[in-house]
Amino acid sequence: MSIIKKVTCHVVAAPVQRPFTSSRGWLYKTRGSCIVEIETNDGIVGWGECYGPSQVARAYIDSQYAPRVIGRDAYDVEVIWDDLYNRIKDYGNKGMAISALSGIDIALWDIIGKSCGKPIHKLIGGAYRTEVQSYATGLYFIDMDRLIEEAVEEATEYVQQGFTAIKMKIGLGSPKLDLERVRAVREAIGDDVRLMVDANHCFTVPAAIRLGRELEALNVEWFEEPISPEDLDGYVEVTRALDMAVAGGENEFTRWGFRDIVARKAMDIVQPDVCAAGGISECRKIATLAISHGVECVPHAWGSAIGLAATLQFLAALPDQPPSFRPMPPLLEFEQCENPFRDELSMEPIEQRRGIVQIPTGPGLGIDIKRAVLDRYRVA
Repeated sequence: MSIIKKVTCHVVAAPVQRPFTSSRGWLYKTRGSCIVEIETNDGIVGWGECYGPSQVARAYIDSQYAPRVIGRDAYDVEVIWDDLYNRIKDYGNKGMAISALSGIDIALWDIIGKSCGKPIHKLIGGAYRTEVQSYATGLYFIDMDRLIEEAVEEATEYVQQGFTAIKMKIGLGSPKLDLERVRAVREAIGDDVRLMVDANHCFTVPAAIRLGRELEALNVEWFEEPISPEDLDGYVEVTRALDMAVAGGENEFTRWGFRDIVARKAMDIVQPDVCAAGGISECRKIATLAISHGVECVPHAWGSAIGLAATLQFLAALPDQPPSFRPMPPLLEFEQCENPFRDELSMEPIEQRRGIVQIPTGPGLGIDIKRAVLDRYRVA
């Protein structure tokens, strides 16, 4: 038995040299995270990560979750998940409460893997694949005087690095400018590179449909978060109106949050985040729910090396959708914005080679953490 002895939250933040923004208008001046460390009585340490405001995640863990998991067997990971969820759902069953729970869940799976000497994907079904195709997420808005030029330059650089798929931001307040920017990128990267767009839910239903039809002519593969996540009926309208795939779900949580989305096929692709939607335990259930309704599951990922490793473990055990002679396996989102916690936190950095990322095969998450990086960027 691996009895949980201690739970520690490491809140970290680092300045961004080139602040960036998206359609939400939030200027990202820092990158940060709440890193969860769980230690057992036999000396095993598991690591997890919580998506979203770090101090809020720490408050949930320190005040609600940590006291309930001390003394429990880490192998009871789903039993613990249910206990923690039922502890807080009267006060809200979405948002930061679930993000904080996600960090706990990931850390427990890391402990189990290390205790068994196996990577997490071997414990949750096995390896459908040993590597994944990644897509570069970037092309945010940085220089408002060079929006088109900077997008073309950045996209071209990703192609030169070997990426064969790119996701770019749209939602500049002018569909005409959005379209011009996407067209310029498509012309620069050519037709053989897969191109997706992400609006961060800034359009109305009619505007999303009008723009989506124009984007289809540019061979855009999917339209991510075209409208507000609360408008499920609107998603049904947009999805039915467009031939290209509609994606979303990074702001949804748990199997119950995704239930109506997939049952109504409101999206063609759901994008749960393992650091937000409930951890590895819950994302497995979300994926099963989606696949059983013919909806593709392509997880969202936007965090540190811990969240990236957890996503890779999840992807390794995710079936082809659908299985075929030459399958189209799920993509890994590999965001490219400045982030020392992605690039420096792991002893063995997770890197892409010509767009391909290897699944870590070490025990647990498959990575080792540099405590010096946590110490360097720790927020008091």
